[in-house]
Amino acid sequence: MTLPLEDRLAITELISLHGHLVDDGQLDRFEEVFTSDVVYDLTAYGQGEVTGVAALREAALALGAANPVAHHVTNVVIGEVTGNEVRVRSKGLGIMADGSCGSVTYDDTVVRVGMGWRVSRRTVSPRRVPLNETSRP
Repeated sequence: MTLPLEDRLAITELISLHGHLVDDGQLDRFEEVFTSDVVYDLTAYGQGEVTGVAALREAALALGAANPVAHHVTNVVIGEVTGNEVRVRSKGLGIMADGSCGSVTYDDTVVRVGMGWRVSRRTVSPRRVPLNETSRP
C-alpha cells in the first residue's frame, strides 16, 4: 500500500513533535503524539515497558534531572504500511545537561486515529557501539 505524501508529512511531524513537547515540559500534551494505551518499550534501559500516556508522563517526571535537556530526531524512515498502521524508524540524539550526547533508534508503530496519526508502540534502543558490533575485515 502506498502512503500519500500528506500522511508521510503528518507522520514525520508527529515523530518530531515528541522532542519539542518533552523539552518544553509539555508532558500534558503527550496525547498529541501517543495513543492513550501506548506501549513505550524501555527494556534496553532496564526499565521494561511503560503502558499508557499517564504512566509515560509519570516515568518522565520520575527521571527528573536525568532526562536529556534536548531531544533531536532525524533519519525518519516510513516503512511497511498495513491498512491504518505504519512502521516508522528514526534516530534520536539526546543532549544531557553536562553536554554529553547519546544516540538511540526509535522503532515505532503509528496508527491512524480519526483524521490524524498517533504512535501506539515505541521501542527505544540505545546505540552504544559503532556499526552495531559488526566487525569489518
